Amino acid sequence: MKNWREYQFKVNGLLEKIQYNQATIDNLFIPFLKRLTEIQKLDNRRVICFIVAAPATGKSTLTLFFEKLSREIDELIPVQAVGMDGFHYRSDFIKTHSINRGGKSIPMSAVKGCPETFDAAKIAEKLSELKNSDAKFPIYDRKIHDVIDDALEVNGKIILFEGNWLLLKDQNWKDLRRFADYTLMITSDPAMLRDRLIQRKVQGGLSIEDATAFYESSDSHNVERVLRDSDSADETWQMLDDNDYELA
Repeated sequence: MKNWREYQFKVNGLLEKIQYNQATIDNLFIPFLKRLTEIQKLDNRRVICFIVAAPATGKSTLTLFFEKLSREIDELIPVQAVGMDGFHYRSDFIKTHSINRGGKSIPMSAVKGCPETFDAAKIAEKLSELKNSDAKFPIYDRKIHDVIDDALEVNGKIILFEGNWLLLKDQNWKDLRRFADYTLMITSDPAMLRDRLIQRKVQGGLSIEDATAFYESSDSHNVERVLRDSDSADETWQMLDDNDYELA
């Protein structure tokens, strides 16, 4: 019998309720944060950890929970959660550009969220800056559906940088690995993610037919690509059907 604990977080401007299993907190989350603390103390420098997962795995909420947890346990160094969404290209760029998929030209606006709609060079620039000093990162504002530059002061001793594509084998992304002191990959069942992503769109106002069509044309490609084309991480977890986690 799992002992679920309920928490509330504001994610992308919306209040979300989330549950985590107490045994997972004690035996997986806290040991993970202890490892990062040990790395930071060893060299007394900023540590950057990539947290990578497919869409709908709750990674943004999870990193916010890690931030909260690290501030409640004295032996841990507080971590700062930072998302990758601020590195989308600007909306005016996305609206006027296309990507090539299977020999077909597809408007970026129809597949927003795929790797080609992010500025990997800008991520490298900011991570390089962060290795030597504090830095101001962009955020993605979901009210205006666009990027706001220099909106987040990144100054923690341990940075949890989360996103879908940070371990992608594509050369534009592969070079980012050199900035990571530690990496965590969270895998999951694609069928479960399909249901979650469709439901997310329905909750956002789409019909079940439109939500399913969007999944097939966009989200499904992103899920498959993350799970298939990411490099191995230092540590891998499996997300379970009940939203719990375990070592893979």
